[in-house]
Amino acid sequence: MSRQRRHTAGTSHIFCRGDRRSMEMYGAVPRPRLLLLLLLAVVFWVCLLHFRLSVLISGVAVAPMERMASFAAGHESRGDDGDKDPCRGRRVYIHDLPPRFNADILSGCGRTDGRWPNMCEQVSNAGLGEPLPEPNLEGKGEGAGGWYATQQFALDPIFHGRMLRYGCLTNNSSEAAAVFVPFYAGFDFARHHWGYDNATRDAASLDLERWLVRRPEWRRAGGRDHFLVAGRTAWDFRRHTCPSPTWGTNLLFLPAAKNMTVLVVESSTTPGHGNDMAVPYPTYFHPRTDDDVLRWQRRIKSADRPWLMSFVGAPRPGDPRSIRSQIIAQCGASSACRQLGCANGATQCHTPGDIMRLFQSSTFCLQPPGDSYTRRSAFDAMVAGCVPVFFHPASAYLQYRWHLPEDHARYSVFIPDDAVRVGNVSIEDTLRRIPRAAVRRMQEEVIRLVPSLVYADPRYSLETVKDAFDVAVEGVLEKVAESMREVKTERRRSKWLDKIWSE
Repeated sequence: MSRQRRHTAGTSHIFCRGDRRSMEMYGAVPRPRLLLLLLLAVVFWVCLLHFRLSVLISGVAVAPMERMASFAAGHESRGDDGDKDPCRGRRVYIHDLPPRFNADILSGCGRTDGRWPNMCEQVSNAGLGEPLPEPNLEGKGEGAGGWYATQQFALDPIFHGRMLRYGCLTNNSSEAAAVFVPFYAGFDFARHHWGYDNATRDAASLDLERWLVRRPEWRRAGGRDHFLVAGRTAWDFRRHTCPSPTWGTNLLFLPAAKNMTVLVVESSTTPGHGNDMAVPYPTYFHPRTDDDVLRWQRRIKSADRPWLMSFVGAPRPGDPRSIRSQIIAQCGASSACRQLGCANGATQCHTPGDIMRLFQSSTFCLQPPGDSYTRRSAFDAMVAGCVPVFFHPASAYLQYRWHLPEDHARYSVFIPDDAVRVGNVSIEDTLRRIPRAAVRRMQEEVIRLVPSLVYADPRYSLETVKDAFDVAVEGVLEKVAESMREVKTERRRSKWLDKIWSE
């Protein structure tokens, strides 16, 4: 409504109210016809005002939503049978990146100058590594297929392979709720980390940024609907914040990456407040069918667990913050604890069969921080039905918010690392004080979580079981949808203000 019309409406209302007051003051009574005219005038102005506001609101709120419906999650479509589309708000478009960003990295696995001697073995079988015999416990219990010597940082090709079998892919990017960028950032880190300068380390990431920002899919939302997997810790992609000026790349500092959602195995930011989100490390178990998962859950539920606690890992003598030496000492002094070490060239903690057999025979598995806060071992332990014991909140509770319960006491035990460091707590005594019923509830919760902690073999498809990939994609879609709602709200607000001032 223009300023002139607003002024007219306002003065007419004041005049009518003043005129009636003056007539009442002098005892005058208005004629019925005059009252009817006044009533019609009021109705006319109310209708006009309602019409103007309706046009204004619909012009601001509806039109932008229609323009954005092609790429924002939530718009409803129906199939020929009239049922709701099961892929509504879940469609994903995969960028067809040049092979230099993924396939060529894997095909060059033998050209690492000895810096990663087992790389070719570790990227075989769709990234799962060499096949393993199922971890038996003296031949007891039912078995399950899908065991591989999977490298802990091999998530890039595994996730890509699962994405290619995702049930709601689309070739029309305008229909997509999210856009996947299959850049193997973790493997790019590994091939150029040792013996190269920072320019070489950052070259592929910068090349990717240049490629992405030229695409029409990027210009729609500035990359806010894009996501990629960088299968290492976020610190490996934030060189500016690392103590070593030569450690890692600066992928997460690039302007384009700041808009995308980046899945890492350990986040560097407070959950929900950054663009890097933590997802589980790959374990040795990659089921091919729903039955593989269910049979494995039955097996670990009935497993004998003679060890109260166990630890797999090496000490960190050069790290004053580490409590591993204290844990190794406490475990060694207890008849209820068993450990597999890596010190002095020992390879026990790198032998998948030994690791999984120990975890299957333990009630609690100790998970102190190592080179970073999180550990792949924590997921191996839970997959074996062992209750994890954490010593720092960032080892799990500040991570994996899509995959682990918010109530951490449901599936784990927490012992503050400071108490262990100064020798004020006995880990064994602490665990023995937990009531049996509480231990059983934690074991049941850990076993229930197993499907959401493993990545299915990317060459197969699970039917009803949701694995870690499925949970991660759902989390990404929710995060992208929230981001797009914020974009739409900001655009509506901006257009509403523009409309107001243009009238």
